[in-house]
Amino acid sequence: MFENQPKGLWALALANTGERFGYYTMLAVFLLYLQANFGFETGMASTIYSTFLMMVYFLPIIGGIAADKFGFGRMVTTGIFVMFIGYLVLSLPLGKETVAIAAMGLSLILIALGTGLFKGNLQVMVGRLYDAPQYADKRDSGFSLFYMAINIGAMFAPTAAIKIMDWAQANLGVSPEDSYHFAFAVACVSLILSIAIYYIFSSTYKHVLAGETQQKSSDSAKAEVQELSKAETKERIVCLCLVFAVVIFFWMAFHQNGNTLTLFARDYTQKTSEGLQSMAFDVTNLVACIFVVYGSFGLAQSKTGKGKGISLGIIVAAIAFLFYKYNALEGAVDVKAPIFQQFNPCYVVALTPVSVALFSWLNKIGKEPTSPEKIGLGMIVAALGFIWMAVGSMGLELPLTQGDAATEGTRVSANLLISTYLILTFAELLLSPIGISFVTKVAPPKYAGLMMGLWFGATALGNQLVMIPGIMWGANFSLVTIWGVLAGICLVSALFIFSIIKKLNNVSRV
Repeated sequence: MFENQPKGLWALALANTGERFGYYTMLAVFLLYLQANFGFETGMASTIYSTFLMMVYFLPIIGGIAADKFGFGRMVTTGIFVMFIGYLVLSLPLGKETVAIAAMGLSLILIALGTGLFKGNLQVMVGRLYDAPQYADKRDSGFSLFYMAINIGAMFAPTAAIKIMDWAQANLGVSPEDSYHFAFAVACVSLILSIAIYYIFSSTYKHVLAGETQQKSSDSAKAEVQELSKAETKERIVCLCLVFAVVIFFWMAFHQNGNTLTLFARDYTQKTSEGLQSMAFDVTNLVACIFVVYGSFGLAQSKTGKGKGISLGIIVAAIAFLFYKYNALEGAVDVKAPIFQQFNPCYVVALTPVSVALFSWLNKIGKEPTSPEKIGLGMIVAALGFIWMAVGSMGLELPLTQGDAATEGTRVSANLLISTYLILTFAELLLSPIGISFVTKVAPPKYAGLMMGLWFGATALGNQLVMIPGIMWGANFSLVTIWGVLAGICLVSALFIFSIIKKLNNVSRV
């Protein structure tokens, strides 16, 4: 998985890791912040949350158009500075009145605009690393690695948000409402690291920007893509738009992690955890498990005795660490709602080599699904995740009844959400990195920035629809109904993908 990748991948991936760490630190507590600081009801808070997500993923369309005209590198650097200003405004404790609400709105616009300039264009740059013939067959695995790096940042974000808030309350005497701003300030620091990485290692990817600096090398000149006919261009754009239509509903379902799934964690999940289960809420234990997974792959794939020895040492050290942490357990640990958002990125990091190895093996025996088929399978798996939530929610109180401390009913084991995030992560690995790779491969060269922008535009529409289950929650729909709607949408989307699979496969093989 790591072999023969272009060096520029690691620089761009690490730059994105820093940016995503800040973003997910902010996002882990944002919905709860809206309710705690401003007193917004669930429906209003959910609408603000989903509208912000919509802007974050819609504005890459503008960023893509701007990049096609002004250059990808210039838009990436502009975007990260705009984001920094947005997070800086959000980190200021301005109270609860109109001025604070207006400042919060301004910060969200700046963060979304900066992300629009940065996110999609950085991924186009990653795609261009694989235009060279020697890297062409590494595109899907490269994007899986890039996606894994994003989730390394996201993995530590919930813990960072909770720890910095607890520290501010305990050591600075800050109120719980004002402590949220310390979590937002973490994003400012992470962006400084991100832009530093981007500039320090620019030599590894500067060739993909050669056309913008008018310094094309002879190799890049030879690698120029051929013009497509109007018919080919139209066919590719139509197929991409059909995929975008399905992507809308995946993200509507998947991004419930910061919305209804967080509300479920707060209102329906047990507040404490003991024994082996409690270890899952310490991110260092999850990191140790990841080392076991990677060490196992290293042990199986190393070609030298030294490599196998190092891999075995990593496995033994990680298991010893976990054994030590288990023996050091004392009583129950508190479980806070945002911490559940660490499981999805941890699963992504742990399962990426499993996913890559599985599909590499299927490729060798000639049975690897095509990219469109993987997207369809991802929708089916996502549906299974919400079916599992529906089964686990049977017999629970209605949201408004459960949300009132005086009428609160049964709380369920944290294992329900932990296992649901595992299922949804399998779906994400089938759809998100593969979908991005599909776009960079199929998009007509003249419209590469626009097509990547439209991918995020589809994601934006899905994120705007995230509010619908939140509104249903606020309207006191039963949990089985809410999860059932999400499962049904995913199944219908999967059927649509497989109904046009031949058309999509034709362009993906070009």
